[in-house]
Amino acid sequence: MTSTSSAAATAVARIAYICSDVVVDSQPKSNAVSSFAEEYKSLSRKTSRRPTVVSVPYAADPGSYVSHHKSAGLLAFTAASNPRVLAHFLPHLSELASSPVVLHIAVSGDLADVLLLRSAVPYFIHSTTLHQAHDNALVASKVARTENKVVVHAFQTQVEDVALPELTEEQIRAYLSENRRFSVASNGNGKPVLANGAANGHANGHANGNANGTNGTNGLNGLDGHSSGYSTPDSPVLSSQAMDDQALVSLSQAYEAASRGPRDAHTVIFVLGQAPALELDGVSWVEVALLSPLLPSKILRSIPPSAKRVVVLEQLYNWNVKWTPLYLEVMGALQYVDESSRPAVQSGLLGDISTISHADGLKLLQHDDSSTISRRLRLGKPVLSPGVSQTIAESVPQVPKHEASYMQILEHLFSERLEIANAPDNVATRGALATTPEFALGRVRKQLEERDKLVKAVQTLLEASAAIPSDLHTLLSKWLLAKDESEKSRSLGEQIVVQLEANTSLHPSVSTILALRSRFPAVSRWIIGSDAWAYDLGASGLHHLIASGLNVNTLILDTVPYSYRNSSDPLRRKRDVGLYAMHHSDVYVASVAVYSSYTQVLQALAEADRYPGPSVVLAYLPYQSEDTPALEVLKETKLAVDTGYWPLYRWDPAKEKAGKEPFALDSDAIKQELRVFLDRQNHLSQLTRSKPELAVELVSSLGESVKEARKKRAQQAYEELLSNISGAPLLVLYASDGGAAEKKAKRLANRGKTRGLATTVATMDSVSIEEVAKEEYVTFITSVAGQGEAPQNGRTFFKSLNTPLSSLKYSVFGMDAHYYNKAGKDLDARLAALGATRFADIGLGDDQDADGPETGYKLWEPLVWKELGVDAVEVTEAEPDPITNEHMKIASNYLRGTIAEGLEDATTGALAPSDTQLTKFHGIYQQDDRDIRDERQAQGAEPAYSFMIRVRMPGGVCSPAQWLGMDQIADEHGNGTFKITTRQTYQFHGVIKRHLKQTIKEINRALLDTLAACGDVNRNVITSAIPTKSQLHADVYEFAKGVSERLLPRTTAYHEIWLDKKLVAGDAVHDFEPLYGEFYLPRKFKVAIAVPPTNDVDVFTNDVGFIAIVGKDGRLEGFDVTAGGGMGVTHGNKKTYPRLGSILGFCTPEQGLDVVEKIMLVQRDNGNRADRKNARLKYTIDRMGLDVFKGEVEKLLGWSLAPARPYTFDRNIDDFGWSTGHNGKHNFMMYIENGRVQNEPGREFKKGLREIAKIHKGTFRMTANQHVMLADVPSEELPRIKALLAEYKLDNLNFTGLRLASSACVAFPTCGLAMAESERYLPLLINKVEAICEENGLRNDSIVMRMTGCPNGCARPYVAEIAFIGKAPGTYLMLLGGGYYGQRLNKIYRESVTEPEILAILRPMIKHYALERHEDEHFGDFVIRAGYISVTTAGKEWYEGMGGLGLHREISAAA
Repeated sequence: MTSTSSAAATAVARIAYICSDVVVDSQPKSNAVSSFAEEYKSLSRKTSRRPTVVSVPYAADPGSYVSHHKSAGLLAFTAASNPRVLAHFLPHLSELASSPVVLHIAVSGDLADVLLLRSAVPYFIHSTTLHQAHDNALVASKVARTENKVVVHAFQTQVEDVALPELTEEQIRAYLSENRRFSVASNGNGKPVLANGAANGHANGHANGNANGTNGTNGLNGLDGHSSGYSTPDSPVLSSQAMDDQALVSLSQAYEAASRGPRDAHTVIFVLGQAPALELDGVSWVEVALLSPLLPSKILRSIPPSAKRVVVLEQLYNWNVKWTPLYLEVMGALQYVDESSRPAVQSGLLGDISTISHADGLKLLQHDDSSTISRRLRLGKPVLSPGVSQTIAESVPQVPKHEASYMQILEHLFSERLEIANAPDNVATRGALATTPEFALGRVRKQLEERDKLVKAVQTLLEASAAIPSDLHTLLSKWLLAKDESEKSRSLGEQIVVQLEANTSLHPSVSTILALRSRFPAVSRWIIGSDAWAYDLGASGLHHLIASGLNVNTLILDTVPYSYRNSSDPLRRKRDVGLYAMHHSDVYVASVAVYSSYTQVLQALAEADRYPGPSVVLAYLPYQSEDTPALEVLKETKLAVDTGYWPLYRWDPAKEKAGKEPFALDSDAIKQELRVFLDRQNHLSQLTRSKPELAVELVSSLGESVKEARKKRAQQAYEELLSNISGAPLLVLYASDGGAAEKKAKRLANRGKTRGLATTVATMDSVSIEEVAKEEYVTFITSVAGQGEAPQNGRTFFKSLNTPLSSLKYSVFGMDAHYYNKAGKDLDARLAALGATRFADIGLGDDQDADGPETGYKLWEPLVWKELGVDAVEVTEAEPDPITNEHMKIASNYLRGTIAEGLEDATTGALAPSDTQLTKFHGIYQQDDRDIRDERQAQGAEPAYSFMIRVRMPGGVCSPAQWLGMDQIADEHGNGTFKITTRQTYQFHGVIKRHLKQTIKEINRALLDTLAACGDVNRNVITSAIPTKSQLHADVYEFAKGVSERLLPRTTAYHEIWLDKKLVAGDAVHDFEPLYGEFYLPRKFKVAIAVPPTNDVDVFTNDVGFIAIVGKDGRLEGFDVTAGGGMGVTHGNKKTYPRLGSILGFCTPEQGLDVVEKIMLVQRDNGNRADRKNARLKYTIDRMGLDVFKGEVEKLLGWSLAPARPYTFDRNIDDFGWSTGHNGKHNFMMYIENGRVQNEPGREFKKGLREIAKIHKGTFRMTANQHVMLADVPSEELPRIKALLAEYKLDNLNFTGLRLASSACVAFPTCGLAMAESERYLPLLINKVEAICEENGLRNDSIVMRMTGCPNGCARPYVAEIAFIGKAPGTYLMLLGGGYYGQRLNKIYRESVTEPEILAILRPMIKHYALERHEDEHFGDFVIRAGYISVTTAGKEWYEGMGGLGLHREISAAA
């Protein structure tokens, strides 16, 4: 939400921005942005000036921000007039007395609040028109800069919006840089006075202002003996020549006509505020703009001798003092006039000028008799204050939506016990200060004193045991014992009150107890510290809390984003508060971050509540405004936590008293680094203590080590010298996402070495631009990412290309097809622009050529050797073949590699690159946190490596005990969450290397494993969930387990490495893979089993699919078999495409295992092992032909498949809600968005499912759409299960059809292949798209929408009705036209879209669908019929017709 910005505020903001070195902008209430902020944002894009702009939250102390920046030069403070903001400013004005500061305060009529500042500043200017606001803002800036003083500029926002000629930046700076200074004199009261040396001092308040404004009368000395200072200081008129410029003419005009009326007026009306446009006979109007300094001489010259009466009208609606400020000034000036000739003076209040008529002015003049002199007059209707209730409602601060997450956690943890002492609701009854921590601490102290008083009264009553009944005595005794227990103290207190109200005369202490009845329950008292709504002025509340020893908790929110930590005001950072608090031995301290570890937040808050003393919980919540997306908050939190900027820890003094360790470090990243350091130090310490004689040897051996290191370094330097003598140095830099550019770079470097060159190869981002500038010859090899951008490991280098490179000789080779080498061409052009010399023309490789980019590369490489003078060198040594995945597999000794050795290497969090290819076969992917990758690189640290582990669980079925085991693994070894994948299994993220082995052991202990969950083997076999067909599911599930076991690798490496099971006969017995052989498969192999009419597994997208054919008796008769499905694609490479499986025929359940085995063997022997991008079964079938492929399968079978049988699919989404199976047991399909099982405020799904697993008697079934089904719930268990589902909101299915049919892969931050967000972004996009659906009456209509972060297709996007595939951060490929039940591929509709474009495309399209669809027509069918996109009939034809049809065709596609 943005506050309405007036023309005056915009004009003032521009002057403040251009004139100042620092701008401090005070924000309104938490859900709004100041009226100045939008203009600052706009100016940052339009002007050359870039002052520091500091945003101050509404509840913060603006004076502290200004004081912090006062030494930076001219400082402008902008704010809307508000008593809270200005009251906070007052204490700081004394320390700003000698600082160039301008306070621009936007006023809406009432000047009462801003006039509080007048007595504390030397200069106070008031503007009532748009021209005055603009010009006075400029004047105030020059006065502050020249005099090094504070200037208050109050300007009215309700002004007429007229054309305002705009000064240029150059004119403004010229005016500010004039050397003319203002002389400072005294007016006799000790106040400084401006003496304008200019001859044309403009009139401000004189009755004959126009004349004086031109003839210089204002320069005459007044009664005080000094030159008049009443005119506005130094009008910004640059020169008489410049007056021709209309913008500058307006500056001089702004100070003319400040007074109007006859010279012989009988009444003079002084106005402080917006003067009404009235012409009254014999009346002179004087508008006061410069209120400080205001000289008596100026006032007196404004009152002609003919004046008998003076009226002072001031626009003050909420003035609580008897005398108004301008009235006192006028009365003081008239003390110099002889009493006999002194006019009568009356004070008046000026109302809303829009309500003032000529008749009102005449009525004012009628009050001229002596009886009304002492009465305060009024002109115009006062601005009506809102009703009391409305005023209170508007003054109640609002908790920003991001901060509300912590409030929800507190409410969830403590429910009825929770008492937030400074909750915003208290403002209604206790005033505006009720949200301040200082005020709240006073309230809490009183409450605790009252409870102590209650305890003493209860004890007193117990001592008079003879006077009270035995049952009351028992209740009182029980309450004393349980007074700190929430439920018991509340229940017992209620019973005690009932009995005491019936026996009020038992004892004098009864009345005391009843008066304090509200203190019976034990509550959890919290005070919140927030810059947005609960600002702790000077941290005084925190200091008093810590020193008080009171049993109260405080939650302090730090909202400074990590990325802005250096540019943000240090006053907003709270992270050091913890160190201060821990210096006190009796304070519980914790540092938490809800977007990093929700579990740790809960633990810290619970411990703080239990601690019997002060508790300080520091909570990190980085956001800049209400509009900051949750995704950005998450990323900033991860950066702060993982880099150690915001450590997660807990300090509990109670544990220290119990002899336990009081400090707990909860940051995994810091914990790991600290553990390595401490382990090393501890090892040496123990060694020297146990054997002191070794200490000498350890130290002495240090010298030997240094000598050895020097010797090796000298040898290395010698070898480098010889190498440099033999040939020119060549640096080969590459940027590669997929690995192709990396392979070419390393091959080029190897070929250079064989020609005698001193070659070095590295990624672009690993070398600084300064290092490159020192090189003589550099070749760059780059592919592209997204829309032609540099790959991930070259982006920093691309951005840093701004240093002259005149001595560098370079050549570039670019690889791409679709964007045709944009990254390479951009790099080549940039290097040339920086002065580098191109020693060989740029080489361009096209993926669409017959041999891919190799065609262009073969033309480019000889040019490099020729320039370096080694083209004639004869290379006799055979060039080694590039190492591929096939080499790694055959050399791995059946998937062993050096994984075991890598696990023992504590010097890195990663495994060797070759081992990371092998661990995939073990169900493990090495990843790193991409949210903090750049930050760690800048720190010189290796990426934050962790591992993803995927479980093999055929059919997606597990027991409650297995669920509990996986839940525990996620907490103890992962990131506290787990993912339900589109392969119906568990997936853990964030497992660090030293936890890998233990995690795998615990998974196996739960009777599950991870073998073959990934890699070039058959992966997890998936099946339809089938909630209502219990016996059929049992049959299909058994078949799925049979397929999984039949195709499981037989290597014992898995058990050796992870389960410590060694081969009995050592090397005498070797592994043997009867199906896979030592090469395994060319690529991954996926199998799915679907049960019509639900195609929830998208059976056609799998390498092999089995479509269940069910007999009339409901039992499984057999399967229609499909082969050749697959989703993976490479952006821009038309040799890659998605494909749906082709039907081969029918087989019985008994034949099924043989069929899938033989299909896999044909793929093993015929798949493309030379090109992994074309190695899937889908390409094998298209290359061989379906009939030939089927013939090979049947040849291995020894029999032919039967003809396929009919079947019908009608959907591929899950059947949500309750259902009953044939076995009489109940099933509940719940919605888990994108399969992420985690705890969030208000959605503690992980905890809820854990509680359910503790009592559930059936099974859990995971679906290929990433949801969970509670299966086989007995009728007698239904109430308990339903109660838990309701308690944790797992029974909530009140979602749109669009959201229920959506799916997303993980993508950022862990997936190394992701090019854009997916899981974290899709829910946000759906929020906006489902609003469009609801507008058009489609809330309950199911539209299948899927998103992936890369084109590999994990979420099966190529069969969705609407799909988005990541190309670059924030940019996606958009596809339309997939079949609702997975029977048809979609097609590319737009090659590059961002969110605004997505919404602009879908809004009219969805409306069109709502209005013109046929009955039961699905969205994917409609967009084809309506002509948006053409139908895709085969995978190889996927690119035909891409870009839309007819009017909907994309321009680039049409070209």
